[in-house]
Amino acid sequence: MSWLKNVPYEWAVGLRYTRAGRRSGRDSFISFIALTSMLGIALGVAALITVLSVMNGFQTVVRDRMLAVVAHIEIVDRAGVSPNWQELARYAERNPEVRGAAPFLDGQVLLTRGTTLRGVVMRGILPSEEPKVTDIVNTLKEGTLDVLKPGEFNVILGSELASALSVKVGDSVTMMATDGQSLQSRALPQLTQLKVAGIFSAGHFEFDSSLAYIHIQDAQTLFHQPAPSGVRLRIRDVLQAPEVARQLAADLPPSIYLRNWTQQNATWFAAVKTQKRMMFLILALIIAVAAFNLVSTLVMTVKDKQADIAILRTLGATPGSIMKIFVIQGAVVGLVGTLSGVLLGTLLALNIHTVIPFIERLLNVQFLNQSIYLITELPSELRWHDVGLIGGFAVLLAFVATLYPSWSAARVRPAQALRES
Repeated sequence: MSWLKNVPYEWAVGLRYTRAGRRSGRDSFISFIALTSMLGIALGVAALITVLSVMNGFQTVVRDRMLAVVAHIEIVDRAGVSPNWQELARYAERNPEVRGAAPFLDGQVLLTRGTTLRGVVMRGILPSEEPKVTDIVNTLKEGTLDVLKPGEFNVILGSELASALSVKVGDSVTMMATDGQSLQSRALPQLTQLKVAGIFSAGHFEFDSSLAYIHIQDAQTLFHQPAPSGVRLRIRDVLQAPEVARQLAADLPPSIYLRNWTQQNATWFAAVKTQKRMMFLILALIIAVAAFNLVSTLVMTVKDKQADIAILRTLGATPGSIMKIFVIQGAVVGLVGTLSGVLLGTLLALNIHTVIPFIERLLNVQFLNQSIYLITELPSELRWHDVGLIGGFAVLLAFVATLYPSWSAARVRPAQALRES
């Protein structure tokens, strides 16, 4: 390696120590430990990148499926009705981030067929306006939104709800109104026959099993409401929903309440964030163990190279230069291991849709049961922010691992080391 002649001697010596292993069995053993440290860092980095990418993918899939039926922002009146919902819609649409607005009316009901009884959120919508705020049209398995016509009391059920009630398009279900107003004014809940005119599947069990759609005028009749509950909005960037909600709330009276999709599912998103943090900490232990091995490698190298250190010191090398040699050695091991792990992890994260099926065919197993998870392949979303964080963490640990061994090398006394060699 003639190019080493043109670099500072600290770099030349440090790099030579990194590839040592041909002169003695002890050197070979030290080199082997250095190699295992490098592989440990690479595997830890690759595992972290892959696992976090899969968790990001799951989070994105669940969020997208949820937002197929959930609006980004809801504007509701604390009184429960919004007779001036058109004004609220026009006010919201003046915000450049708002793409669409539509009225809605939610109510809790019981649906029954035979001996089966299910609690359901009955959502009244305006079929012509609903596609502006959700992707419900893309989730319909049977029927269209046009089947929701005022006065006909047609209903569109979630796929899991339809399965639980054992109904299909064309069947009827009985609705029992359970709102407070109905119960106070009648001895028995109001019973209404609804015709199943469509079935949707958002791929999210909570909504597929407990949500039904009806025309908003029919909902007003059933719930004895003179107007919709409020307005639902869709914005350009779903991640900006809290900020847009704050902007809209600034000029609205206190009687108007805004909630965004992150508030409605705060528990789930908090759980996912906690899981990601714990997974990061657990898998980071792999990198920490590899860094500990790197400490052992450098300590053994310092012990084995005391004579070399003494000669360098007698030739005029300063303690700082000696420290630099072993910092370079450890940093090279950590950097190569990190880069290898980043490359491997990135390749796995980007190609997990082909890697997992190959492993399933090889082992004759199925990791994801579609009837349980509603997906057939692992989703993956590589985020370069995560890659940079993991890579930086691994390099930092490797650098920290070099401090004690290099400090120990700088404290070697030349005369004593030469006498003992």
